[in-house]
Amino acid sequence: QVQLVESGGGLVQAGGSLRLSCAASGRTFSISAMGWFRQASGKEREFVAAINWPGSTTYYADSVKGRFSLSKDNVKRTVYLQMNNLKPEDTAVYYCGSRRGNVASTGVQEYAYWGQGTPVTVSS
Repeated sequence: QVQLVESGGGLVQAGGSLRLSCAASGRTFSISAMGWFRQASGKEREFVAAINWPGSTTYYADSVKGRFSLSKDNVKRTVYLQMNNLKPEDTAVYYCGSRRGNVASTGVQEYAYWGQGTPVTVSS
């Protein structure tokens, strides 16, 4: 199994920045991609960004392109989501997921393991 732990969420004003981290442990050799999703209150979980692992190809939702960026540290088995110019509509619980056997996907159902989530609140 793979264990994922997110951190870095919090309260920020519109236009501010946050950096989320997702640390993987366990059978990390099986990971082929890691993705970030978010779920706002009363809404379905939606794709935010993903990165292939190994490799570094990244994918972003249109709503965050140019504002969010992904990076990873192979040694620490950690993926980072840098979020800039945050907007109130970015408010949600952010979840990290890991996929095995294929490249990154935008589909929630393609990710086998999930972290507990970290809340992000953007005030106007």
